[in-house]
Amino acid sequence: EATEGVLWKVVEGVLFGTEHVATATLPASFNDLLPHFLVEPDDEYIVKNKPVTLTCRSTPATQIYFKCNGEWVHQDDHLIDRTVDPATGLPIMQVKIDISRQQVEKIFGLDDYWCQCVAWSTTGTQKSQKAYVRIAYLRKNFEEEPMAKEVALNQEVLLRCHPPEGVPAAEVEWQRNEHVIDPVNEPNFLVTADRNLIIKQARLADTANYTCVAKNIVARRKSSPATVLVYVNGGWSTWTTWSACSSVCGRGWQRRSRSCTNPTPLNGGMACDGQNVQKSACTATCPVDGGWSDWSNWSECGVDCSMWRSRECTQPSPGTGGKDCQGIDLQSLNCTSQQCLQTANGVEDVALYVGIVAVALCLTLILIVVVLVYRRKKEGLDADVADSSILTTGFQPMGIKPSKPENSHLLTIQPDLTTTTTSYQGTLHSRHDGTTHTGTSKFSMTNGPLLDPLPNGSHHTLHNGKMTSDPAEFMTRLSNQTYFKTLPRDVANTSYGTFNFLGGRLTIPNTGISLLIPPEAIPRGKIYEIYLTAQRKEDLRLPLAGCQTLLSPIVSCGPPGVVLTRPTILSMDHCSDACPENWAIRLKKQNYEGVWEDVLMMGEELISEPYYCQLEAETCRVFSEQLGRFSLVGESLNMSAAKRLRLVLFSDAYCSTLEYNIRVYCMDDTQDVFKEVMQMERQLGGRLIDEPHVLLFKDSYHNLRLSIHDMPQAHWRSKLLAGYQEIPFYHIWNGSQRFLHCTFTLERLNLSTCELTCQLCVWQVEGEGQSFSLDFNIAKVTLSLISKALAGPSAFQIPYLIRQKICSSLDTPCPNGADWRLLAQRLKLDRHMSFFASKASPTSVILDLWEAQHFHSGNLNQLATVMADIGKQEAMIFLVSDGEC
Repeated sequence: EATEGVLWKVVEGVLFGTEHVATATLPASFNDLLPHFLVEPDDEYIVKNKPVTLTCRSTPATQIYFKCNGEWVHQDDHLIDRTVDPATGLPIMQVKIDISRQQVEKIFGLDDYWCQCVAWSTTGTQKSQKAYVRIAYLRKNFEEEPMAKEVALNQEVLLRCHPPEGVPAAEVEWQRNEHVIDPVNEPNFLVTADRNLIIKQARLADTANYTCVAKNIVARRKSSPATVLVYVNGGWSTWTTWSACSSVCGRGWQRRSRSCTNPTPLNGGMACDGQNVQKSACTATCPVDGGWSDWSNWSECGVDCSMWRSRECTQPSPGTGGKDCQGIDLQSLNCTSQQCLQTANGVEDVALYVGIVAVALCLTLILIVVVLVYRRKKEGLDADVADSSILTTGFQPMGIKPSKPENSHLLTIQPDLTTTTTSYQGTLHSRHDGTTHTGTSKFSMTNGPLLDPLPNGSHHTLHNGKMTSDPAEFMTRLSNQTYFKTLPRDVANTSYGTFNFLGGRLTIPNTGISLLIPPEAIPRGKIYEIYLTAQRKEDLRLPLAGCQTLLSPIVSCGPPGVVLTRPTILSMDHCSDACPENWAIRLKKQNYEGVWEDVLMMGEELISEPYYCQLEAETCRVFSEQLGRFSLVGESLNMSAAKRLRLVLFSDAYCSTLEYNIRVYCMDDTQDVFKEVMQMERQLGGRLIDEPHVLLFKDSYHNLRLSIHDMPQAHWRSKLLAGYQEIPFYHIWNGSQRFLHCTFTLERLNLSTCELTCQLCVWQVEGEGQSFSLDFNIAKVTLSLISKALAGPSAFQIPYLIRQKICSSLDTPCPNGADWRLLAQRLKLDRHMSFFASKASPTSVILDLWEAQHFHSGNLNQLATVMADIGKQEAMIFLVSDGEC
């Protein structure tokens, strides 16, 4: 007690100077208790210049003071608070002091600065734990930053990070593209004890920018981003089956192929090593046509007074698809009266009566069959005649007496182009009367209604080849018939109309698809309701093998069972490079069982077949005597074969964010595909930002690459991690993939930036490419998405009577050549001479083809000039009088 008293006197001198200070006294019952601490000071960090407060609380205590770094803190720097514990009645003393940054730096600089609390009671003293006060900081520079890496798919990735020096020590977190990585929820990531990041198995989605973030109570530091690029090395697909032998007779070759798509190289991965095409020689067994053996000897004369002889098709027998023998294999001959065997009269009479009875039975059966067929036709007309008696419309006026200008008097009766449309032209007649008549015997072609009104007074008219009644009702009615089982209910891509023997035309606007039905193609007395539709390619998976590719849309016209007496002309676009030496092009037709069959090989047409095809630079015209579903399929014969691609650029119509997307579509260069993409982008709110471009895509088994360059770096940057994007070869070559495109995501650095200039590069790997300059304002619409339908003078047709006069004059061969052959030559159609010559009326087929070719730009004055050049005007009367009409 004496020692503690001396100690307290010393503390009093330090704390209070020489002045005497009274101390608190404890009740006698607590004199034997040592003080204990209710609150001890904790370690603290000084952030910037903000002082920290240390707190100490003890009971029972008469005095509490702090001692910092071995020296007592003066009483004036203490804040003392005295209370009593209501439960025990013990006195409680609490003291606080503030420590400033200057105090710590003045005494110990950046070393540790500590303070300790000392409490007194009448029994003795107690000391608290030491509380260390440190100045907090975090340096700027990382001791080790993560490095960019390129890794293969499924490879382990280690990104190292040693954060900057700091007090307290910095905590570390990792970010991927500025989003925090949570290893608990993302098991593919692991943060080690030494703060490194491990990606256990790199996925394509792990291609990103990774950042190490260090933080403590003072600051937050971010390392430079490290780009991890996950690449994929290419792998070969399985070999396709060997193609059919290129020769149908003798030696040829066959090929098979594989593609580097299992997987496709990505992000700079290695391409496949080896050949992608293998060729092998093959020998096809030649077809053997059958030949007749010699006739056998005549048989003896029989009871019917006849003898016979036979021969067999065995010299040689037909084989490997060869033709059978033509002709009869059995001959009979009446015997002379001397050679006939004598039979009894009774036997001859019986044979005669039996023959008469047999003939009578056969005639009776034939009559019953005819009556049943006739009644069925009367009840439902024909299966190919749909309800069309409600339609009322005209074709064109013909009751005008034209004048005779000097050079164009040959075809003076021009059609009234204002009454026709681009989707349908034709004359409608009552299904109950196959002949055309008015109140007199004249042939009327006026614009008045040709059918009587319905009993209820309602009328239906044709507009653009479609009834103004509900189109969906029409499609539903057709789909219920047997030959419409596979007809899709796509009214937007379908055109239909009712036709008689005068014919007409169906078109699907903005697709390049049309069907010309010539006069006399439909038998007189019949009325057909005919449709034309462009099929969606994904609805009909056309089987393609080897190097085959779809070159045209898949088009259906029908009903397929209708009887036609002349070929119709189906026009549709194709996307081949029109070099016949590079292609083997086939016309395919789907049969009633749904199987696609080759019906025509381009360049090997036979005039006896019901199909013929004219291939122009961008259009294919199919002559067909049967309606159905058609498509054009090409097989490349060498790697110089190329398809035409149309590259079309779209973007969002409105851009209110920093991101800006450019979509580049790579499609077959046909109008129907372009129309589909335009319709889809219109629904998405897109806009066309550049004129379409055409690119030749070769059969080289190389992918198509696209990239954007030369953007102003001060205003724009690309968010694409790789240098380019790729579209696999077979996705393009197959032709059945819809809406193939790449999206380039750009970022403008300021919302006020609206001008974008850059270069779009498109090229085929190891092949030629193209570069397009883009310069536009993203805030303004540059090109319209509205596609315009054809109208006006493009919708023309040669008047029926004039056509008849031309055909009657030119079908007859002329010694000086002024006949249909000269007409074909002047119209530059002479390469089809053999096809025209096989027809009963070559002139009519020439006129049909001329109309199909010049549907958009032709006029009758042009045809009149050609007729005048031929010099046949003196033998023709082109002026049609009222009496002739």
